[in-house]
This record gives sequence, structure tokens and C-alpha cells, in this order.
Amino acid sequence: MKKIPFCLPLIDKDVNQEVLSCLNETGWLTTGPIVKELENQITELCQTSSTICVNSWTSGMLLLIRWLDLDEDDEIIVPTYTYAASAFSVINSRVKCVFVDVNSDFTINIDEVEKAITKKTKAIMPVDLGGLPIDYIALNTLLNKESVRSKFNPKTDFQRKIGRPIVLSDAAHSIGSLIDGVPTPLFSDFSVFSFHSVKNITTGEGGAITFKIFNEEQDGLILKELRLLSLNGQNKTAFEKNSIGGWKYDITTNGLKVNMPDINAAIGLAQIKKYKSVLLPEREQIFLKYNSVLSQYSWAILPTFTVNNRKSSCHLYQLRIEGFEEQQRDELISRLASLDIGVNVHYIPLPMLSYFKSIGLDIKDFPSSYNLYKNEISLPIYNDLSIESVEYVCEKLIEIVNEIIK
Repeated sequence: MKKIPFCLPLIDKDVNQEVLSCLNETGWLTTGPIVKELENQITELCQTSSTICVNSWTSGMLLLIRWLDLDEDDEIIVPTYTYAASAFSVINSRVKCVFVDVNSDFTINIDEVEKAITKKTKAIMPVDLGGLPIDYIALNTLLNKESVRSKFNPKTDFQRKIGRPIVLSDAAHSIGSLIDGVPTPLFSDFSVFSFHSVKNITTGEGGAITFKIFNEEQDGLILKELRLLSLNGQNKTAFEKNSIGGWKYDITTNGLKVNMPDINAAIGLAQIKKYKSVLLPEREQIFLKYNSVLSQYSWAILPTFTVNNRKSSCHLYQLRIEGFEEQQRDELISRLASLDIGVNVHYIPLPMLSYFKSIGLDIKDFPSSYNLYKNEISLPIYNDLSIESVEYVCEKLIEIVNEIIK
């Protein structure tokens, strides 16, 4: 069997055609008509109000927190079982990051969120880890309780209109996920996607902010202000300035420079056009094949595909091995690597990382995060992965696990 990488981006003829079209037909590389088309496709997929593409997930969340006008007197609640970017988007915005533990399915623990809410809480950042949406219905029920709303201390007109902590969904993994058959972003205020090289849809590097429908006037204002902030506060894109006679511009606010270029958007556009019809079903097939084979073994704690009308986008296949500790899990990874099978761990909980230890986090305070981490192993899942390869990964995984647990 040939080498099986953990993940590969999809670069097929459709991607090549879109990129070549950008290079040879439009004659434009940075933000322009291809980005606009990708934004429209995302909005249609998510059934949201509007979308703005940016150059990374992190940029998108930094932009949102900047737009919300949050500062060191405010708090955002974030789970400890996530990638560091979730927390750093808060910390680098000079907002206090309040950490809570997670459930056994890797989603944020709503009971812990309730305990963590204070008069300083301005937002919650749930993480749809691996592609499984958190229980947004339960979260929204909590945030609309009078005991929570009465604590909310708004500082801007938008915050006053919402009247409760704002839901900033870390949807880096979950584009295409569903709740009750409708797109997950409809259950949060704002969702931020990642289009990093290993994501379900990629632009090489990139991301997008999409937001639900508030009202027509409010939505138009949000989109306008986010676009301004993403372009150094400039009221025209470079594409618009490049038009004949269109040179004059204004800087209306202190912004960032986080826009997505057309050349990147071309990759994502090729993929999103066939995401629901081809690419997402292919990932689901791989996910369910793993489940079918591994469900026969009592030691296999399978990741969730669907639960309580929440359906995963199958970004990761996060298997856990019953009874394994870190050392055994690490041995399994090492032995699979010796067979040229790439696997991974998602993630090392934040309290176990040096920086977060230095600011006072202790993994002992987040036992669920550690218990998930110690025996988690992410198996390969991507569109070019054959079912034959999935069967081979399962065969070798089963063989090695059974040897370790003897």
C-alpha cells in the first residue's frame, strides 16, 4: 500500500480551470469579482444575510471583535478544547478570555457557560470541533433566559438591540453542517469559517464571516462596516480604484488589511460549486465507512455523525480508544507512521500548552478536555482518499490497537 497522508487539499481540473481563468481572463489578482462570487456562493449555501471573505479565520474573528468594539473590560467565553487561534483572537483584541470545559462529544459545555457568565460577558465563542455543531438550541435558550439577559451590559447600539451575549461561532470546521436540516450559521449571530489548506473547502489560506438576517437596514450597515474595516478603512477596493477615473478614495475609520485576493478565491469557488452535490457526500462516505468497520470493536469510541438533529460536516474523524492513556495513544501513532499512515491529534487542550500555562491555566481544572485528549486520534479524511485506503487504515489500526491492549 502506498503512503497515506493525513490530509491533502483538493486540486483537481475544476480548481485549475478557475485559477487559470483568474490569471488569463480577468487579469486581476487581489480582491475583485471572484471574491464577490465566492461570497455569494457562501451566503447561498448558508442561507444567511451576507458574507465577507478574509485572509484567514483568525483575521475574520479579530475583525468581528474589533467591529463589536470590545475591550479589556469585556469578556468572551471560549472552550479549552480548541486550537489556539480561538483564544488568541480574543487575547490579541485585548479582551478577557474566559475558559470553560467541554462535553464528551468535544462541544462546549453549556452548564459551564452558564456558570461563567458575568456582567462583563459580551460574547460566547462555541467551537464546532471536527465539523459537529454544538447544541446551539440549548445555548440560545440559555442566553435568552432573563437571568442572563439581566446581567448583559451593552455598550453599543448593536449590543443593545441584541440584548444578550452575542454568539460568535468558531465554524472553522463546520461549513455544510446542519441543525434540524438547515445550515448551522442560522443558529448563531456570526459564524467564521476557515479555508486553510486542510479544510473542507480551501482557498490555500483564507476565511469568511457570515451572519444571520437581523433586518435589512442593520444587515447592510454591518456588511458595509466590516468591508471598510477589512480594507484599512478605505471606502473602495483596489479593483474599484483601478477602474478608469475611479482613483479617488477616502479612509473613514482605523481599519485592518485582511481582505482575500481573487487568486485565492478562485480555488474555493471551484470547490464550493460542487460542495453539496459531490465533495461533502464524499467526506460523509469516508466517515461512515470508518464507523461501519470500527463499530465492531468495543474499544472504539466513534465520533458523532448525527445527534439530536445535529449533522456534522465530517471535517475530522476523531476516534477515541477506550482505556488508552497518552503513552498508548502515542505508540499507536508512531506505529502507524512506520507504515506510512498519517494520523493526527485534535487538539492538545489549551491548558497543556506552554503559553496558556504561563497565564494561569491548569489542565486539572478541565478534566473532560484531558480525558478526550489522552486517547484521541484523528484518522485521514479527505476527498482524494479511496475507500480501499480507508479499509487499509482500519486494518492496520485494529491490528496495532489489539496488540497494545493485550
